[in-house]
Amino acid sequence: MPGAIAGTGADLVDIGVSDGRIVRVDAGLPPGARELDAGGRLVLPGFVDTHLHLDKSRVADRCAQREGTLAEAIRETAAAKAAFTEEDIYERGRQTLEGCVLQGTTRVRTHVEVDPAVGLRGVNAITRLAADYAWAVDVQLCVFVQEGMTDSDETDRLVVTALERGVPVIGGAPYADVDPPGQLDRIFELARRYDVDIDLHLDFGDTPEGMQLEDVCARTVAQGWAGRVTVGHVTQLSLVDPGRYAALCELAVSAGVAMTVLPATDLFLMGRAVEHSKPRGLTSLTGMLERGGVCSLASNNILNAFTPFGDGSLVRMANLYANVAHVGTRDGLAMCLDMVTTRAARLLRADDYGIRPGAPADLVCLDATSDADAVARLAPAAWAVKDGHPTFRRELPVLTRPVAHA
Repeated sequence: MPGAIAGTGADLVDIGVSDGRIVRVDAGLPPGARELDAGGRLVLPGFVDTHLHLDKSRVADRCAQREGTLAEAIRETAAAKAAFTEEDIYERGRQTLEGCVLQGTTRVRTHVEVDPAVGLRGVNAITRLAADYAWAVDVQLCVFVQEGMTDSDETDRLVVTALERGVPVIGGAPYADVDPPGQLDRIFELARRYDVDIDLHLDFGDTPEGMQLEDVCARTVAQGWAGRVTVGHVTQLSLVDPGRYAALCELAVSAGVAMTVLPATDLFLMGRAVEHSKPRGLTSLTGMLERGGVCSLASNNILNAFTPFGDGSLVRMANLYANVAHVGTRDGLAMCLDMVTTRAARLLRADDYGIRPGAPADLVCLDATSDADAVARLAPAAWAVKDGHPTFRRELPVLTRPVAHA
């Protein structure tokens, strides 16, 4: 359907849309059959959440929170998963996904767990959810093993089944496996066999010992998988000395390994054992960005034992990261927003992303005047469109002034 969507920037422009695609970006486009006025506000391509766990979101009330540690979160969630049904996973995932859509997210990569306790119920539920909400958001599944793979033939079989069904990404958590190198061997082997991308929970810990980033980079180069491997969390990278930090960032960029930081979870779980002078537990992405690396910020867990809060707002994640990583310049704040939009889309290899002719008309309007302003003020989303069709509209607050007496 032809139409014109008014955008903004340093100079006001219009975004012309036809048949779900952007056809022109210019000032003063002629009126179309339908118009959506941004009112001079900031319009961006839709937000991209590169790392989300829809299948185990909203289970905080089913899990104990006595220690607040990673080990407890894994243990408590494993116990809760045994009672998951496909409908339960779908319903919780639906609520979380709708929350993301209402924040302007139009693309998601979600890690979906398989193991003997949950089987393929998560894969089944989230596959159905993705189809049901394709009108609002593109959902990409990553089949994920949280509690280990090398000691469970059944888990391995479930991963293979998911890949044979067409799941396009494989993920793991080597730190939780009895044989971390063995898990990496198997994940890279399956990625090559099924021609899928890799997204790992990696180097998630409170000390710098036992890091596997170098091993992952070496495997990526050896297999020719540059641009198709992502490592998430990497909190241990925040604990190494500046020289090693720089060298590891250089290695990751040269190997074509992308990096995702999950501010809410990384801050909540790390440093629990330290009683004073606590480490922040969040890795700065400056070293990657300075070298041209592919990086993103993402939600990870929402309302569960790993992160007992969250609303799906990627502007919030950008703001949280900026606070902790001491980002305060206008350019730096704009880069934080870039890591939940354009750079995040690069991580997902979404070549059709952006505000340019030919790209899908997936847009979000923020109550802001610039990228930096949006992050600094946690600007709310006013509306969004997917393939040119509105997905939500939020009434922005207006002061109610007293009526002057005559």
